[in-house]
Amino acid sequence: MAPKLYYFPMSPTCRAVLMVAKAIGLELELEEVEREFLRTEEMLEINPQHTVPLLIDPVENFSIWDSHAIAIYLVGQYATEDSLYPKSDVKKCALITQRLHFDNLLFEKCKDAFHPVLAGVADEVTDESKESILEYLGILDIFLKDKPWIAGEDLTIADLTLLAIITTIEEVAFAIDPERFPRLTKWLTNGKNLVYFEECNKEGLNKFKEMSRHEVPLI
Repeated sequence: MAPKLYYFPMSPTCRAVLMVAKAIGLELELEEVEREFLRTEEMLEINPQHTVPLLIDPVENFSIWDSHAIAIYLVGQYATEDSLYPKSDVKKCALITQRLHFDNLLFEKCKDAFHPVLAGVADEVTDESKESILEYLGILDIFLKDKPWIAGEDLTIADLTLLAIITTIEEVAFAIDPERFPRLTKWLTNGKNLVYFEECNKEGLNKFKEMSRHEVPLI
């Protein structure tokens, strides 16, 4: 029995998990859910935070939510090699974890910036919010100095997590300026060229393009 993922296609965190699964060659059972379903008594017993992504692994009798935690679990439990999160390399894992915490900070900035637009109460992201996001993009560009991926020479779960949110920024707010962020632009191109990128992201990103009003939180 395959692990089951409850998800929203639009959610960057859910799309990140989809990419991690594809990267390790794992087929998940997918169930797209509505917000109300997550608040049912049955689901609250599993995840009292009523968020997605939520993974249930029936073989291991294990459930976990939060995209970063799910990614680490999937690599540790199912990957044939662990370059996405090399648990035996303490320093590399620490660096990847730091990048994941950075992703949390960027995600919160994006959620605050995008909510008025996605809720239909504003036409565009405010200049203040844009500058705040741009500051963080600049830090990502620095992370990529002299290396192809966010945490070094190899693709990791930090890249896939940040790829999901950066491509969302492109759809909702603004394109990434290649002159201002040359390293980030190259990294983004490499990420979009991953063989599973379109499969995992196309549906969700297209929904961002099409929507004029959004009432489901980006979780």
